[in-house]
Amino acid sequence: MSDDPRRWSGDNLGDRERSSLVDSMRGARPRVTIDEALREGWLEIWYQPKIDLRRKCLAGAEALARIHHPMLGVLLPGVFLNGVDDNSLARLTEHALLATLRDWTTFDDAGFNLHLAINVPVAVLLRLPIPTLVKENRPKAEHWPGLIVEVTEDQIARDITLANEIAKQLKISGVSVSIDDFGGGYSSFATLRELPFAELKLDHTFVKNCATDGTNGAICQTAIDLSHRFGSVAVAEGIENVADLQALQVMRCDFGQGVLLAPPMPLERFIALLNSRMNRPKPEASPAVVNGAQVA
Repeated sequence: MSDDPRRWSGDNLGDRERSSLVDSMRGARPRVTIDEALREGWLEIWYQPKIDLRRKCLAGAEALARIHHPMLGVLLPGVFLNGVDDNSLARLTEHALLATLRDWTTFDDAGFNLHLAINVPVAVLLRLPIPTLVKENRPKAEHWPGLIVEVTEDQIARDITLANEIAKQLKISGVSVSIDDFGGGYSSFATLRELPFAELKLDHTFVKNCATDGTNGAICQTAIDLSHRFGSVAVAEGIENVADLQALQVMRCDFGQGVLLAPPMPLERFIALLNSRMNRPKPEASPAVVNGAQVA
């Protein structure tokens, strides 16, 4: 939940969605604040599926913030996060965290034991007692896989010692750390070795055209190899075309997100879609495809 809306949302928007977002921000829309959305019950948590590129199945999902305004419709983070203050950001984070923990039980009741992730900036990790909140509100099921907290690479690089201490505290509560937007912060590999991270998320700017751009492809391959050497997994975000998807599979990337595979969607729509693709009221296994894209 940094000041960069895309980093908080993790949307991995396609070109058409980015254009729509820019147009909406240029329009003369009234200002809708986070505090107003929380007070009026307009804030929603949507989920973007995470696909296992090796097993070709649904593996998890990332929680994303949306404001569903009664007159303006669904607002993306780029509209309501610009200029947000730290207090409002902390309140948004706490709401999203608690909602995500509750929603896991809804997924589980529908037959999907998903590893859910949420973006949290380091500044908010220092303000909110995240380990305590998770401990007191976590699902009681023994098979709960834990929660993933995504922190951007540039934030981690500013104070690796502090980030390491936070990661240790989170781990006790069943929360693992994911390094988001990897490749954009230019932190050294030696620095990352000090942090016990569970995931390395490839920045969408390098994933885009990784099949045809030699530099982007080399950066993706290096990041994937690095994550595996550290005993972690690699996640490609912002996958928009089949060629890039196939290239990432050849590179042995573990997981993928992006509009090609599945867009962000409300919880109810997500579960309904999963159930419909399994053609039964309660699924016993996750489907390999969510948005019609062939993962094979």
